[in-house]
This record gives sequence, structure tokens and C-alpha cells, in this order.
Amino acid sequence: MATSIRGCKDLHVRVVSWRLVTASDISIEPHVLTVSNLDLLPQTMQVAMFCIYPKPPPPAGDFAAVVAAFEAGLPSLLNHFFPLAGRIATNPSSGLPEVHCNNQGPELVVGEAGVALASLDYADMGASLGRIQLPYGADVALSVQVVSFACGGFTVAWSTNHLLVDGCTLSSLVSAWSELALSGALSPGSQPSHDRAVFRPRATPSYDAALDEAFTPVRPERQVNVLTCEQSAVGRLYYIEASDIARLREAASRNGRRATRVEAVSAYVWKALAGVVGAADPRCRMGVRVEEVVRAPLSDVAAMVGEAIAAPVYDEHFQELVDRVEEHKAERYTETAGLGLGSPTMTVSSFASFRTDTDFGFGRAAMAVPTGTSEARLCAGFMQIAARPGDDGSWIATAFLWPRLAGRLSPTSRACSGLSRQSTLACLLRKCGTVT
Repeated sequence: MATSIRGCKDLHVRVVSWRLVTASDISIEPHVLTVSNLDLLPQTMQVAMFCIYPKPPPPAGDFAAVVAAFEAGLPSLLNHFFPLAGRIATNPSSGLPEVHCNNQGPELVVGEAGVALASLDYADMGASLGRIQLPYGADVALSVQVVSFACGGFTVAWSTNHLLVDGCTLSSLVSAWSELALSGALSPGSQPSHDRAVFRPRATPSYDAALDEAFTPVRPERQVNVLTCEQSAVGRLYYIEASDIARLREAASRNGRRATRVEAVSAYVWKALAGVVGAADPRCRMGVRVEEVVRAPLSDVAAMVGEAIAAPVYDEHFQELVDRVEEHKAERYTETAGLGLGSPTMTVSSFASFRTDTDFGFGRAAMAVPTGTSEARLCAGFMQIAARPGDDGSWIATAFLWPRLAGRLSPTSRACSGLSRQSTLACLLRKCGTVT
């Protein structure tokens, strides 16, 4: 697990052009899309798929050709993802968000950065990805941001809102763009589904009473102080080599039980967190006893992770969430654990099963990671793992962590002695030809 230790303080993205792009199929009727109950859990939360591309190999073309591809291809893509050409609005009667699909058109922003991609400090999300992505309006359903760099590489940020997409849809959007750009059409398996019937509440909503404790209304008297929230977490990027994952998986497997890669890496993070928490308060429970996690071998902790993953009946769990939201739509809620009261909560989410095709004619991206605002996570830890494009077995993780845990996971920390320290994201970009 390694990060870049270099840092460029001169990064500034200059907007070269800004325009709206509309869907080309004018036969699509304007309509209002009601968001699902699951989407109402975080309500509006800006998210993105952020892709970094090396300098395109010949004869793919230069950055002007990249921009031309977006200008020419986005209208066709929007025919399939029509809600993303709309605007997020508030229903005057219910006060809830909805999407007005009137083909107002998403943003296509072209920017320019006068530095090399490999000069950025990828250890710090705020100093790298956070400074490349440009802000966009709360009502914007899609902002496609394409930025060129001095090294010849470029970035593409598919910026949208959680009201319209989940992780699978976000990956599918990027893959559909690549397929459409290369072939001119989408295969039946790549066609998005806008049917949200699966998220409908039951005629008589029913859910476990524990869900009432799991969510807290977002009210001023219960909200975390904004300065405390801001200081409680740091944004980090981690590059986890395939050899590191294999080594962890081997250590996490024993007695005939083969740990999955997610279980192995999650167990490593659990033990790191337990070590930090135990140093602060050895009596803290943290879901399972801290002493138990610290003392147990990685294989035992991986088994705990496996049990935690296998325990929920997800179909029923999500149905109960949908039912509960149906009866609590009048107020916005957040996860109680995220308030930072009681035992520390750390979420590890895997994007690795979503295979994202990033090659739209200019080579494969060196990295493609989902990003989002840290506001919704408040005082809880969060790590999201994504497979590096190309299926070489390595992962890139985005994370919002407590500074102490980030220090424990640092490549210079002894806690990371079992992980490779040689490769960084900056070195990865060099290998991909971003810089010479």
C-alpha cells in the first residue's frame, strides 16, 4: 500500500471552455423522474468517477482530438442516459428532490493545468484529485470535466449526483461511453435500465426497529460541529499492488479457508484501526473487542470480516431500508454511527467487482476511482477500493480517515512493513507513459 510523497503547489486549472451538450434524440419526451427511496437516504451528494489518462499513444491524437471526441459523442450517449441531461429540482409539494428531464444538457468543461500529472501529491486527495475537479451547481445532473496537463496526459471527471447514480451505474456510464465512442452503438448488455420498480416500498411498509437507531435526523442540535467534522478526517489515496494483496490473502487464509481479497485487505485495515483505537482507549468496543482484533492473527480477523459480510440478507435489508424511508420522507436522516459518538466506525466498500472500460480511443486510463464529498461521512472512517484499469490485480483506494489511522497506514509507518513501499501512484503514471 503506497502513496506519492511528492507535491506540486502550483496546480491551478484554467477553464478554457464551458458549454452545454444536449441529447441528439429529440423524440424523447420531457418528463419528471422521481428518485428512489434508497437515493433519498443521503439525499443530494455529489459523486464522480475520476479517470487519469497517460499521454495518448500515436496515432490516437492529441488533447484537441480528445475534446472533439466528447463534443461529437456526448449527444449520442445522453440518448441512453437521458436523466443525466436534466436538472435536479425540489418538488414544491413534498419538498423532496426530483429530476426534471427536459434535456437542458450537462456541462462539458475543458480545462488546462500547467503541471505534469506525476508531480502531484497523490497521498493527499485534496492536493491532487480535489484540486483538479471543478465545482458544479447542486442542480447539475452531469458535469463532464476534461483537463489537459503539461506532460501530455489528461483527466476526465464524470461528476454527477448520488440521486441519479449508484456505483454500478457510474461504472456503466464510463464503460458505455467507451463502447459507444469505439463502435458507434451500445450492445444490449450495455443499455442502462431506468426502471426503479425494485426500489418501491411494500404496500404495508415493514422494517426492523433497529433501523430507527441506525439513523438520526439531520437537525442543528444533533449535527456535528462543522469545524470538528472538517478536522476529524483527511483524504488519502492508496495504491495497493497485486503482490501486496496476494501476500495479505495468503496470511489471511488457513485451515482450508481461502480468504477473499476484500476480506484480506479489510482485515488488515481492521487491525490497523484496532491498534490506533486501543492506544487511545483499550476498553473501546469498536463492534468487536479491540483486544481481540489486535491479538488475533490476520486469518482470524479475515474470518470475522467474512462473517460480517455474509451475515445480512441484503435483499431483505434493502427492502426494509426502502420501507423505512417511505415512512420518514419528511425529514433528512444520516447514519447514527457517522456522527462520531460512541465507538469508531470504519466502512470499507469494494468497487473492485465493477469492471470499468476506460478506453474510448486514446488508451486505457492509468487509474479510475470513484470520489465523493466527505460531508456525508461526518466523523466516520471510509475507504473505497477500485480495481486499476487493465485487470493487473492491483487496487487503488480512496479514503477519508482519522489522521491517526492515516498515519498508521502511511508507507513510512512500521505498521505497513508487510506491504510494498517502492511503487507510488506517481511512479505508476510514469510507467504508463504519462511523463518521460
